[in-house]
Amino acid sequence: MKRQKTGNLQLLLLTLIIITASCRDTKTADQSITINNGKISIGFDRKTGSLTTFKDIVNSFEWLDENVPDGSPWELEFNKEGGNEVIDISSSGKFRYSKTDASTLILRWMKFKDPENKKLEVEARITLDKDKALSYWNITVSIPEGRQVKQVIYPRIAGLREAGAEYLAVPQWMGQITKNPRANLSAIKSNIKKYEFTYPGLSLQCLALYDPDKYGFYAACNDSTTYIKNFSFTLDTLNTLIYKMHNLPSVDPSLKSYSTPYSGVIGSFKGDWITAAEIYREWGTQQRWARESRFANDLTPAWVESTALWVWNRSKSGNVLLPAADIKQRLGLPVNVFWHWWHGCSYDDGFPEYVPPREGKKSFISAVSAANDKGIRAIVYMNQRLWGTTTESWEKENASVYAVKNPDGKINTHVYNIFSNKGTASMCLGTQFWKDKYASLCDSAVNTYKANGVYMDQACLALQCYDPEHAHPVGPGNYWIQNFGMLTDQIRSKISSDKEIILAGEGGGEAWIPHLDLFLTLAVSKERYAGLNQWETIPFFQAVYHQYAITYGNYSSLLVPPYDELWPKEYAPKKPLEMLDKKFNKQFLMEQARSFVWGMQPTIANYQSFLARDRKNEIDYLMELSRVRNKALKYLLYGKFMKSPDFESPEEEFDISRLSIYAGKTGNSVTTFRGTFPLIYSCTWQAEDMDLGIALASIGDKPVEIKFSFNADEYDLPQSGRIFVIDDTGKRELAKYSDKKVLVDLTLKSKGICILEVTSEN
Repeated sequence: MKRQKTGNLQLLLLTLIIITASCRDTKTADQSITINNGKISIGFDRKTGSLTTFKDIVNSFEWLDENVPDGSPWELEFNKEGGNEVIDISSSGKFRYSKTDASTLILRWMKFKDPENKKLEVEARITLDKDKALSYWNITVSIPEGRQVKQVIYPRIAGLREAGAEYLAVPQWMGQITKNPRANLSAIKSNIKKYEFTYPGLSLQCLALYDPDKYGFYAACNDSTTYIKNFSFTLDTLNTLIYKMHNLPSVDPSLKSYSTPYSGVIGSFKGDWITAAEIYREWGTQQRWARESRFANDLTPAWVESTALWVWNRSKSGNVLLPAADIKQRLGLPVNVFWHWWHGCSYDDGFPEYVPPREGKKSFISAVSAANDKGIRAIVYMNQRLWGTTTESWEKENASVYAVKNPDGKINTHVYNIFSNKGTASMCLGTQFWKDKYASLCDSAVNTYKANGVYMDQACLALQCYDPEHAHPVGPGNYWIQNFGMLTDQIRSKISSDKEIILAGEGGGEAWIPHLDLFLTLAVSKERYAGLNQWETIPFFQAVYHQYAITYGNYSSLLVPPYDELWPKEYAPKKPLEMLDKKFNKQFLMEQARSFVWGMQPTIANYQSFLARDRKNEIDYLMELSRVRNKALKYLLYGKFMKSPDFESPEEEFDISRLSIYAGKTGNSVTTFRGTFPLIYSCTWQAEDMDLGIALASIGDKPVEIKFSFNADEYDLPQSGRIFVIDDTGKRELAKYSDKKVLVDLTLKSKGICILEVTSEN
């Protein structure tokens, strides 16, 4: 009898809980206006317009914490003397909405309290995708006379709950990921705990916050015209995150309204950063930059595509072209040169006084011509935006007039050279003067000095110039990339097409794909210049645009970096190009393994012929890697990035060096870290004929048995087929598969490198 009473009480309590929850849901529904496409639903308060719900219907997850009261979907920041003014929906005296259909909401805020904002009106539109768990956010602001909007923050998603074991993936340059972003933000010693990222600088417009086993928050922008903007995540006191997209209008006192010329994109997904990349890739590869890709349209010279190895050396031809010839002979495949410090000026302060070359015109031309005869081509360094403010040409050519100006009207300067402490100014691409100047330098480098191309340093970035006398909108905008395109067209117009020259740039940038032949993605060596921190490099850019942009490069070196002979003598190292400690050899292998599996063209920095003897194992590894890659270009050059099958990779703790690409002032000062890293690196690529190539690279000292399986349908493979191993010895059959069951059982040798090719029976 007693047990029955207890059971009845439990049943009554459960009933009360269900009734209470139902009432709360009904009340919320009554207070909110929502749109729903069967995959996600988004709701706003009927009285205020605050964001109240963002629900992943498919995975039954509500992203917004109900305890967070601040749900303003937008913020406006006005320029104001004595400090900027920020307002949101709390300043509005009147709110109206309309639901034009089941998938579209229009929200309007009017009658703002501050007299200065009396005529301010804000209209936001949110539209759900018909087929996907995505929404599109646009905003229009009617600006009161005499007011200047500094930024329009929209969409603003406050109260993002923790999904679980979270990761944050961001396409910063090549791409990076951090685990436990809230904990990392909480550790920031500042009142404002925020990550903020600028696009361009971000190589594409997509961020992902997710637990790979549960839910993912997708934030992106569908701007096909490359306006400067920022994206941010801020941690609040309740451990929830606030996502913001920062839209930046140009400075125009006559502007009466501002409308975002693109949509912010908010969505939900289940998966990891690769899933997010696939969502973005569906949009990004339909844009102009993909359609007009030089690589995809066969405009990139064939010699670039056939490059098996880049040698990144510095100074005169004897230190650059001769080592390249040495390793080319050992490798037996095309080797080309990425050449710094060829120029007559001091690096990082004497730009743009590049010519004549430091070894003299005759010697330089002779050396380049001799290298070309051996099949070695050289692209030379020329920064595409810097001018040294202490150079003779700075004064003589009145360059300050054409430099980028900050909001205060002062020239945008920076000291890059830590040895001379001489400044450089950023030149404005929006001026014809600078385009003419830089194009003429490229003309000289290629047509007079016979270089095979130009590396345009600090490309894939966009600056804001506030000089009203320049021929562009003042401040933010999208004029930087427009003028970069004009510049590259102007450069190419001066050079005969039969010269097959190329233009390369720093970093990755989707909008630069139609203008550049080659992208230097150095984050593959992030530890070498940044040490170990919360961020880990991922091939985000390659995952989206591998078939449209060739990437290369790393800082991977077995030597202490060189020192420019034109810098102050007192800081020069006593032993230039001294070998690094052998304990850092595994770091070298790791950088090369990443480059290989991530579909990049291999690169070695500071190569000297004695390394083939004194660091034989490491140089042999690099050459084997280059040879295997050369046999699998249908995947590693032309292939489409795919999610890899899961398998266990052993890990090992080893030493990591952080050392500037130049020798430090205090000598060859290496900072040592200990980190734990995988010993097997892997990435999967789908060829145009739908064959699958799984790249594997071991940096371990022992053989490793690799086992995994997958269904052929996951990669659109035929029901039955064969699995081959492509390695330095050739190509051999590993196994057959049938009934769509692909089983791989392979022993990868110590420091083994191969491609597993999965193909049809034929």
